[in-house]
Amino acid sequence: MTKAPTVEDVARVAGVSRQTVSNVVNTPAIVREATRLRVEAAIAELGYRPHAAARRLRTRRSSTIGIHLDPYAGGIAGVVLDRFVHALTERASERDMRVLLYAARTAEEEIDRLGDLLEGGEVDAVVVTGTFHGDPRTGWLNERGLPFVSFGRPWGEDDVAAPAHLWVDVDGAAGTRAATAHLRAAGADRIAFLGWPTGSGTGDERERGWRENVGAAAGPRWVVEDSVGLARDVVADGLAADPRVGGIVCASDSLAIGAHLATTLAGRADIPVVGFDNTPAAEALGLSSVEQLPERVASGALDLLMGEGGTVVAPRPATAGAAHVLVEPRLVVR
Repeated sequence: MTKAPTVEDVARVAGVSRQTVSNVVNTPAIVREATRLRVEAAIAELGYRPHAAARRLRTRRSSTIGIHLDPYAGGIAGVVLDRFVHALTERASERDMRVLLYAARTAEEEIDRLGDLLEGGEVDAVVVTGTFHGDPRTGWLNERGLPFVSFGRPWGEDDVAAPAHLWVDVDGAAGTRAATAHLRAAGADRIAFLGWPTGSGTGDERERGWRENVGAAAGPRWVVEDSVGLARDVVADGLAADPRVGGIVCASDSLAIGAHLATTLAGRADIPVVGFDNTPAAEALGLSSVEQLPERVASGALDLLMGEGGTVVAPRPATAGAAHVLVEPRLVVR
């Protein structure tokens, strides 16, 4: 068997001391960039992997990132977050980091769980999901100095110029703009939007994209909770009241499936429906949908927490323009 490369091998190839290699692995910020790049190139060339357990003992870091596991809610709504957690775990492993899942039913319960993790030194950083206006979790984490990034923007007055914390998100407005443009190009001259009640930051962003691009083709805005059955009933009533509707942009695939059922039952299967999330259910029904690309979101979250290609938690400062990653979604047309 070929002997695994050692820190001494890396030092010899890079032309540096053993301590410099250790510094690059454990505290790269203190190493000059030219030296760090030379050592990182040697590490890549040799395929060197530091001993994780020894490094945790030496640095007193857990090399672990915590992320909340949402309660199972049934239906199709959890597919995107499942993909995100899977991608985060894979990409963290490539950086010699582990991912710890923890459960909580409410924001308050999650804060209690985070307190336990922080007190026990079990995590070096946290990824917060499902942010909302007035989210108490982010304030709690900021006060205690535990590095974190959110999948979801802070929902402040200006999340780009004056961000409350590091965040990564999908550009929902860009997704629905693309969906609306697709329907207009296909000849729809009256396009409805099927969305959630006002006040959901994510839902409001997706509605904004439709409004920005629909122009003279603006149709009705239908409002419903995220339910296939409720969406079917709302769209059925909406089509009866406004039969000129020739296309529907939806805030989620659950709503899109309900809209598809309604158009089919009304004998209007010719009305194109576009969803959001590109779930397997939408694919099976042949519905066009906006894909969030959660794998890119996971990479963006780690870059914010650890730097591009970094192997230790060294979060960027939450300064204007540098504190967020906004992922452009992709419209999948079927």
